[in-house]
Amino acid sequence: MSTKVAIAPTGTTEITSSKALQKNFSRAAAPYLMYGVFVALIVFFSLQSPVFFTASNFLNIGQQTALVTIIAVGMTFVIISGEIDLSVGASLALSGVAAALAMESTGGNLLVGVVVGLSVGALIGLVNGLITTGLGIPSFLVTLATLGIARGLALMISQGQPVLIANSDYWNLFNSARVFGIPVPMLWTVFVLLIGVYLLHVSAYGRRVYAVGGNRKAALYSGIMVNRVKIWAFVLTGAAAGFAGLIWTARAQAARPDTGNGMELDVIAAVILGGTNLFGGKGMILGTLVGSLIIGVINNGLTLMGVSSSAQMIVKGAIIIVAVALSTLRRR
Repeated sequence: MSTKVAIAPTGTTEITSSKALQKNFSRAAAPYLMYGVFVALIVFFSLQSPVFFTASNFLNIGQQTALVTIIAVGMTFVIISGEIDLSVGASLALSGVAAALAMESTGGNLLVGVVVGLSVGALIGLVNGLITTGLGIPSFLVTLATLGIARGLALMISQGQPVLIANSDYWNLFNSARVFGIPVPMLWTVFVLLIGVYLLHVSAYGRRVYAVGGNRKAALYSGIMVNRVKIWAFVLTGAAAGFAGLIWTARAQAARPDTGNGMELDVIAAVILGGTNLFGGKGMILGTLVGSLIIGVINNGLTLMGVSSSAQMIVKGAIIIVAVALSTLRRR
């Protein structure tokens, strides 16, 4: 598959790609094996529990996977660009606490809480991107550090205590309300997925993300501002984590500084299971959705079977190993 490089009249370099090339790329990245695994899991758990294959349980899975899916959409951009973000769980916690405190200090002002929550998440992403690209430190180490910083800040500004949220409009907007019987978190998930599809598979920015992750040097020679592309990928992921923090706090009607522990495990597993190459350059939003649903189905199915939470963590860890192995094999 080739990418055409055209020089614009102004002297700037633009990456052009036809719809056919985009479709071919998506087909090449589609995780067909995981689609089969997804169907097999549904069949298996349906045989194990009569409760599993019901409309109410599927809605429950949709709600349970909303947070992971939303953050995983942003993580898809980061991983395709050749980086990784381990700070998303802590970003969710700090964003939620900051939003709750902002509303508390302004008499429950919903708009202020939303703006603060999203801004804190985006700011953490911006810091991750600037340090990674500016200092040349691997994103694994950078985001591992910001994970600890964000978690510490969440504990410090909340004094280690939950921050209650008394605004019922906030609860309804992000969690409690239903539209035609569909829980609001699922509708927000669809909204984020549509934004992700547009940015990654339609916009010029998405093509630059693929180019940067596929061949950084070639992207530089083509005139792409590689660092800027990666920074924006981190910002998107941070904002997604902040948005997930709003949904989580609305669900609990309080912000807890210890929220989101281990969530990065589920998010990264969802993205890799969805066919995104861990080394960058390949991936698709639909695959990320399927990967997230696989995680949700496994969690839900094992819970219905009475499997302990500790055993579920072992299973998810094993899934990541298998997914990374498959990603490595696809790269060879």
